[in-house]
Parts: sequence; C-alpha cells; structure tokens
Amino acid sequence: MDNVSAELTSSTITVFTVNKNWADNAIAQLSDSQIHIALDPETNSVAVIMKHIAGNLKSRWTDFLVDDGEKPWRDRDDEFVDTFSDRQELLDYWEEGWKCLFDSLYQLQAGDLGRTVHIRGEPHSVPLAIQRNLGHTCYHVGQILMVARILVGDDWETITIARGGSKTHNQNAWAKDDYRSRKDT
Repeated sequence: MDNVSAELTSSTITVFTVNKNWADNAIAQLSDSQIHIALDPETNSVAVIMKHIAGNLKSRWTDFLVDDGEKPWRDRDDEFVDTFSDRQELLDYWEEGWKCLFDSLYQLQAGDLGRTVHIRGEPHSVPLAIQRNLGHTCYHVGQILMVARILVGDDWETITIARGGSKTHNQNAWAKDDYRSRKDT
C-alpha cells in the first residue's frame, strides 16, 4: 500500500479498536441483568445496541468490496429487539461482527481505496463507506458507554481519563513538568 492508503487503513483500524475496547470495558462492568435494561421505553439497552452494531458490521463488511453493504439476509428491525437471553451468546454475536470488520480492513489493498462500493444501492467511495461506518459505530459505542455509566453508578471504573486527571495524564504521557510548554516542531 502507498503511504497515504496504509495510514488511512491503519488509523481506521486503530480508531475502531479503541472504540471496541471502550465498549468491551463498559460491557464488562454490567451485570447480566443490567445489560438488558433500557433507560426509557423509547431507548435501547446495551444488549440491543450491541446486537445492532454487530448486525451492521456483519452486513457492511461481509464481501465489502463486491456486495451491497445492506445484505438481503440482514433483518435490521430485529436488531432492535432484545432476543439474547444468554450473555455469552450475545458476546459471541458481538465478536462475529467485529471479526468481520477487522478481517475486511486488514485485507484492503492500496488500489481498493479508489474503488466504489454500494450501501442500499447508493454508490460510495471506499474511504467514504469506511468513514460512514466508523462514525456510525462510534456513535453507538458512545451510547453503550453512557448507558453503562448510568447503570453502574458509583461502582463505575473510568475507561478513559478520570475527571480531574487530565493534567496528570498529560504529564505522564509527555514526561514533562508542564505539558503545556510542549512545542511541536
């Protein structure tokens, strides 16, 4: 892959990986019953959001370069029905979706980024299709984190930088007394 193509693919994989890890860490903090709690009748439980993300990833990334991203076998409406009673079954389905995504991303070649793919019959450049799915997935990962944070309450273990911890984090990351004096050259 040329440098720009390689960097685009690599950075996309990194952002998807970080978001998956955040979601996995939030999900791990939920009890088996909490994973199925919707905060409001018109919102989705973490289980439903996971099911939707996995279904979307499987549809979009199965035969990514050759078939429409909205597969005929996908039942999107069913993704919003909480049908997984067994946590492990839900986690297995979740992992299937992510595996499909990562397998496809790792197979991309530089020339593939100049191709056109279709989603619901609409043409998209490969970079646009990737970014569209990245945005969609990150949106729903944010929902998982918010719902989990609310449900876990005081027992929540911070996934990113804790409140009031930015200065310490930045000092550790940059190994300087005053991280604000850092000069990029």
